[in-house]
Amino acid sequence: MTAALSKRIVIVDDSPAYCDLWSNFMKERYSVQASVETYSHPYDALPKIDDSIDLLIVDLEMPGMDGKKFVDYARQKGLPARRIVVTSSHSADELHQRFRIGETIAVINKTEPKQQEAFLMILDSVMKK
Repeated sequence: MTAALSKRIVIVDDSPAYCDLWSNFMKERYSVQASVETYSHPYDALPKIDDSIDLLIVDLEMPGMDGKKFVDYARQKGLPARRIVVTSSHSADELHQRFRIGETIAVINKTEPKQQEAFLMILDSVMKK
């Protein structure tokens, strides 16, 4: 039996607390399967963006760079939309107005319980592949 390959997860959010929360959650939930990188400054993350990322989680609103621009950059660097999740405190309806279908795998409201359930299903799916 071979060991499961580690998945590379990158979290870009201007809140270090949010980065820590999700990083710790993923390491606990997926143990050795997850290699989690966090960046609280989007410009620190830009040089690290490439198609080796299994899941990119990006905050929509960050100082210095809009999450939409960050997603556009990641896609230009070859990261498929199916590996990108955008999070925000805005309503799901507003998020769906900002991102067309196919630009990301999902846009998730950070605080809405049903949205968080959907996010967990996405995470589980990515980690099983």
